[in-house]
Amino acid sequence: MSARQKLAHVAKKAGVSEATVSRVLNERPGVSEATRQSVLTALDVLGYERPTQLRGERSRLVGLVLPELQNPIFPAFAEVIGGALAQQGLTPLLCTQTKGGVSEADYMDLLLQQQVSGVVFAGGLFAEADAPHEHYRRLAERKIPAVFVNASLAGLDFPCVACDDAVAVEQAWRHLASLGHERIGLLLGPGDHVPSRRKLAAARIVARTMGTEVDDALVERSIFSLEGGQASATRLLERGVTGIVCASDPLALGAIRAARRRGLSVPEDLSVVGFDDSAFMTCTDPPLSTVRQPIEAMGRAAVELLSAQIQGTPTHRGELLFEPELVVRGSTGVCPRPGPGEGSERGRQNGGRPGGIPLPVRLEKFD
Repeated sequence: MSARQKLAHVAKKAGVSEATVSRVLNERPGVSEATRQSVLTALDVLGYERPTQLRGERSRLVGLVLPELQNPIFPAFAEVIGGALAQQGLTPLLCTQTKGGVSEADYMDLLLQQQVSGVVFAGGLFAEADAPHEHYRRLAERKIPAVFVNASLAGLDFPCVACDDAVAVEQAWRHLASLGHERIGLLLGPGDHVPSRRKLAAARIVARTMGTEVDDALVERSIFSLEGGQASATRLLERGVTGIVCASDPLALGAIRAARRRGLSVPEDLSVVGFDDSAFMTCTDPPLSTVRQPIEAMGRAAVELLSAQIQGTPTHRGELLFEPELVVRGSTGVCPRPGPGEGSERGRQNGGRPGGIPLPVRLEKFD
């Protein structure tokens, strides 16, 4: 029997139109609960299998939604979260976005069809203030458990685990200041990226506590890629920065490339601090000083929060902040002193005298 014949068969048995049956089977609005139950009863009486999303039970599947896999931090989160889910008897369904590929909203439709027990979002549109968020509200309306990683979403009661952006920026900023850097640039994500907004706000506070201000001319925004970091860092170098605090490791690697393209050395001419401490940052040239996210602790906490929701256990609502750790390697050094003929203004800006308040850091040496 064809799908169209089955549709007509169910419609006749339930005493409704084929369009109404289609709306019920696809969970479309505009159908009363009584009519919906009538169609489902007709399906059962006629011996037709209900679609997965209408079977009234959750699978042991959990959606794991990532914005990309090119940035090493996201595969790292996927590994930790996937392992923690397996320990809970849950199986992750990995959903990654690519340019021109399946959208996050489309992934939500697919996950709902699979009757997933919950969803973990480790980066995504929820971290972009101006992006569409309707698909998250659909999850909330259907009472499907979810956890956000590194940004919360106003108006939704989903828990969030996040690295403390304020602490991360304070550690990086004070580290560069302790090396004598005064013209410190910020290389952040797009303007509506919530963690980048937090980092900028934190930079303003820490600069003020040290008796200075963040120069808006030394704040650049970029997409999260090596190429974007290179382009933005080039502009910062043209404005005379001697140190750059970056919102991701790929942006930091782009900054190092920009310096080298201008004939500068890192850290002799420019100091660079990344964020994440993703894979292989010890293997770069020079090894990257960066602020390490506690990925293991964050990933396991995200799964614990999701599992508690699935089991109906009262759980923390709101944001859990995890403290990062500054890891000092070879990409940061003492601010360069002005060379012959460079003028007193640069000398005043880049005096090279260590200042500021050092913070506890991890020092890693390489031969």
